[in-house]
Amino acid sequence: MSGKKDRDKESCTALELIDFKNALEQFQNLVEKMIIQKTKESSGSYVKDDEEIDYEKFHTTVRTLFGPAVKDQNVQAFFRKVMSNPDEMPEWLEIFGCFTGESGGMSSPSKESMVLLVSEKRQITHSVVKRKDVIKGIVKVPLLHYTITASQRGVLTMFSKKDPTWINECDFLPNLKYVVAVTESTVILWDYKSKESQSDGFVIKPMKNCLLCVCTVTMADNLAKDTILMGDDKGYVYLLTITNDDFIMKQSKAEKESQFKVLDSESFDIPKRKLHDDWVGKIRYFSALKCFGSCSTDSINSFILDDIKRLEDHLPVKEFSVPKGVNAFTYCGKAKVIVT
Repeated sequence: MSGKKDRDKESCTALELIDFKNALEQFQNLVEKMIIQKTKESSGSYVKDDEEIDYEKFHTTVRTLFGPAVKDQNVQAFFRKVMSNPDEMPEWLEIFGCFTGESGGMSSPSKESMVLLVSEKRQITHSVVKRKDVIKGIVKVPLLHYTITASQRGVLTMFSKKDPTWINECDFLPNLKYVVAVTESTVILWDYKSKESQSDGFVIKPMKNCLLCVCTVTMADNLAKDTILMGDDKGYVYLLTITNDDFIMKQSKAEKESQFKVLDSESFDIPKRKLHDDWVGKIRYFSALKCFGSCSTDSINSFILDDIKRLEDHLPVKEFSVPKGVNAFTYCGKAKVIVT
């Protein structure tokens, strides 16, 4: 009987490896199609059709191929890397959060262990655990979803199982004195001055698209409010104005006890306008020009420079086309030029 079980086990293992090999081939074909699509977009010869691969289609396909072995943040990072630099194809391992250049001198694991154990591998660094300290004990608490470690120097550290929120960019609100940050589906307003653990700030959610960048619109006309600009993965630019009254009037009762109080995004008037046909990589407001700028890897609408009123009146905007788009920009006040 034991011989039969061993043979069955070997057959299952072989089948798993064959399935993974096929899934990997389909994944690499998908990436090659993305690169061809992006190259054609950059040259202006691409025509959109039903075969177009956007982030949603890429995410769904990867999930179908590899299941829970891949994390959303790794899928997003891989997609962004391909779209921003199609000339250099990332290693397929990166879709699982593994990077071949970060081994730190360790011997590379076998192909079998990389395939079967990759979803269980995760390196956690913590500022409390010093580099010269040594972990002497580790205990998992399934009931609370915690992992507790004890170091040689007497440091106890508790790690939560829940993945941290991926913050894409942040800025400072000078009038309200809050830090603003954007994640995939929320706007975070952090009250860094608060000493009460239950009132550290607010979260505005849900946002329909993935927010990638944010900046403050610096205007001294009203000290009781702040205005921010945001860009998402669909090419939209948003205009959001926040006042102190919003913190009082729009709180959600359902999550009142949480550390960050929830504000319903539907209760805000958030004008938005689609200015790019690709991800908005960066957005800034230049008070000296009284204009905002936004850039994208979009080859047609690569860079926008105009008044924030254009986000509400939908009049034509000043736009510039650059092959393969624009990844970054800034304004030089002394020379009075925009540099990309």
